[in-house]
Amino acid sequence: MTHLPLPEGLAERIRACNSTYTVRFGVRLRGRMYSFTGWRSIHSDHTEPVKGGIRYDPEASAEEVEALAALMSLKCALVDVPFGGSKGALRIDPREWEVHELERITRRFTQELASRNLISPGRNVPAPDMGTGEREMAWMADEYKRTGHSDIINAAACVTGKPLARGGIAGRTEATGRGVQYAIHCYLRDTSRDGVGGRRDLAGMSVAVQGFGNVGYHAAKFLSEEDRAHVVCVMERDGYLYNPDGIDVEALKRHQLATGGILGFPGAEFHPNSARGLEADCDILIPAAMEGAITRHNAERIRAKLIVEAANGPIAFDAEPLLTARGIVILPDLFANAGGVIVSYFEWVKNLSHISFGLMERRRRERRNGQLAGALETMTGQAFPAEIRDEFLEGGDEIDLVRSGLDDVMRSAYARMAAALRDRPELVDFRTAAYHIALNRIADAYKAIGI
Repeated sequence: MTHLPLPEGLAERIRACNSTYTVRFGVRLRGRMYSFTGWRSIHSDHTEPVKGGIRYDPEASAEEVEALAALMSLKCALVDVPFGGSKGALRIDPREWEVHELERITRRFTQELASRNLISPGRNVPAPDMGTGEREMAWMADEYKRTGHSDIINAAACVTGKPLARGGIAGRTEATGRGVQYAIHCYLRDTSRDGVGGRRDLAGMSVAVQGFGNVGYHAAKFLSEEDRAHVVCVMERDGYLYNPDGIDVEALKRHQLATGGILGFPGAEFHPNSARGLEADCDILIPAAMEGAITRHNAERIRAKLIVEAANGPIAFDAEPLLTARGIVILPDLFANAGGVIVSYFEWVKNLSHISFGLMERRRRERRNGQLAGALETMTGQAFPAEIRDEFLEGGDEIDLVRSGLDDVMRSAYARMAAALRDRPELVDFRTAAYHIALNRIADAYKAIGI
């Protein structure tokens, strides 16, 4: 806490998780009883509800869950969404179970969490994470409602990341990848920075993506299709693909869905069982997979000019000084990975308000835009351009409003980090600035209630 003087004892209070619950339960499957272990950790309830994903991972542990819960507290504080930090995990490999078996396991896990108030619209709101998705969230929401908790009318808000048909919100699936794109846009717009090697236009920039799951795929898709960047390298567990002219992201996704991996994709050269894709020659590196992908052992071989942390904690603590000493800029996970929790907040608000985004405003915006278009035509004597007329006159669907809101929150968070770096040069880098802002907000919340 060198950069943030705090009252005695408060730093230790913020550092420690409030509570970590271990749940063990059995489910009868395949003619026998199987036992499962899961965790839900609450780092800080300086504001409620607490928020954080639930991952299904055979390597999950209580220590990992606690670290990720702390990261959630900081992330929510940085981007200014009113959640405390929480995280959960179930030690399971979802690939080993049939869908109907996963459903039974998920429902039993939900029962255990609900009995301890570790899932609740006003207390603790899970979301998808590694190994889980909207399907699991739909099961959890349905099981929570079945447990008979009193707040049935708001039960859909007990989790976020649900399918649209079950109370979800448009744009949640893509949210983290979209947030990565917006984070890069924020950095490139910052005239106090040198961009990426002096360049500010993503068109033609080379991008390497580690992890081709939900986050990595969407980040690669948006950057290549909308910003015309060249995704030259994609890494997965079975190796990496490389094509200096760019990889067709949609074709690769179709191949992955058809075969179960990126192995054998014809549109790029494949390097099996190798993690050297992290060292590919590129402008922007997006680690979107596991923690600790970049270590002191490979940091000196990283050739990207900008690293955007789409995963939680992809750069090891002792690797970061080696990267920054070489002038590599890092947009930290607290910021770059925040798209998911931001749009989760929108979904939570939608569930509690029971009103779709834009319902009360869409037609008014359409009338206003129509009046503006008519006024412009009268003033100029020319018809409004047909190619943009329909888009201009349309009042905005939920997805448009979600993307607009996400963009606004990301820009505001970046502006706070940039201002902190400008006003306090001793903060040095974006990560330190992000931590300074987040910790200060959490400390203020504790001090406000006399802690």
